[in-house]
Amino acid sequence: MGEELSGLSVKDLQNLENQLEMSLRGVRVKKDKLLTDKIEDLSRKGDLIHQENMELYKKVNLVHQENMDLHKKVYGNTSGASRTPLLPNAFSIDDDLNVPVQLQLSQPQQENHTSPGKATKLGYILLPNTSV
Repeated sequence: MGEELSGLSVKDLQNLENQLEMSLRGVRVKKDKLLTDKIEDLSRKGDLIHQENMELYKKVNLVHQENMDLHKKVYGNTSGASRTPLLPNAFSIDDDLNVPVQLQLSQPQQENHTSPGKATKLGYILLPNTSV
């Protein structure tokens, strides 16, 4: 710790200083090696994660394309606002599913039936929410 150096000659002090510098150099080399190894390891892990991310991105795009193909098969290949589902009383699925939707009760539809006990048919109209 430098407390008992008063009895040493200049040559002894120089030798001690050289030993300390050599030891310090060894510690720095060891530290640099550990840090370099850690950086290389993290870089390899980052490359693997990037590769996995790209593969997942491709899978998501493939599933999205398959969903779009199924949507076209079910609802037909229509464009614009005149999308008519193949199933009666079904909602049409728009490409942008993040648009807010407002449901509104529609007026009863007048139907000419011969049976007087037939109940009035009620339904919902799906309107885009323009108040957002």
